[in-house]
Amino acid sequence: MAKANFQVLPCGDARIQAVEAQSSQSFSRHTHEQFGIGLLTHGGSKSFSGCGMVEACAGDVITVNPNEVHDGAPLGDGGRSWKMLYLEPGFAAELLREADPGIGGTSLEFKAPVLPDTALAAGFMRAYAAATSALPGARLAAEHHLLELMSQTMLRRRAAATRTAAPTAVARSMMEDDPLADWSLAELADACGLSRFQLVRSFARNTGFTPHAFLLHRRILLARRLIAGGMGLADAAAASGFADQSHMTRIFTRKYGVAPGAFAISFKT
Repeated sequence: MAKANFQVLPCGDARIQAVEAQSSQSFSRHTHEQFGIGLLTHGGSKSFSGCGMVEACAGDVITVNPNEVHDGAPLGDGGRSWKMLYLEPGFAAELLREADPGIGGTSLEFKAPVLPDTALAAGFMRAYAAATSALPGARLAAEHHLLELMSQTMLRRRAAATRTAAPTAVARSMMEDDPLADWSLAELADACGLSRFQLVRSFARNTGFTPHAFLLHRRILLARRLIAGGMGLADAAAASGFADQSHMTRIFTRKYGVAPGAFAISFKT
């Protein structure tokens, strides 16, 4: 299997993004701002998730919540193939409110990062086919199949997620509010009332990232939004705090498996 072959497929609904991939590549820790649900179609995969380390094999439904830190690596030497649908959070909530009006503004998350269920797998394939179809009525069919799929795979959160614990939350907020700033470890540690060593250890434990990795990730998320909005790659790199376009491209590809140029093209088809 080639090391990486990614396709971002056009969808009839801008709130949905479809990805089809074959890869033996390992991806560093990252997050998505959307709900992701997919199917592993060949091989096996292991990944860090909000539930710890998990493994999936061909036929398993795989999920990721918005802002959930995860990575990914193949099981064995044969690589793996998968299909994914990424849904804007507001769209996912809209679908679920239709299924259960009592949900209201409750935060939602997937039941588990790996769901070995043949019926769910078949349901995902119906949703994927409809979401990527150009046939008349496909958008309506996609919403129907996604409504069924999401209602079976999601649940209400019983409590708000505690992604960070004070005082490292202060450093996190500083970098989220201004990812373009040239933060120093000393500045962040001082703001939290910790030593630099304490900050690094605590921050990694609470977020899954070192402070430096978190700042780079916030910048790549910004670059991703700018590129999706139509900004040129060089301008997006500069506007999101990278030294140059090649620096942004290396990090973007390592995290998401697709080069930013190919990602940009997907929004023009």
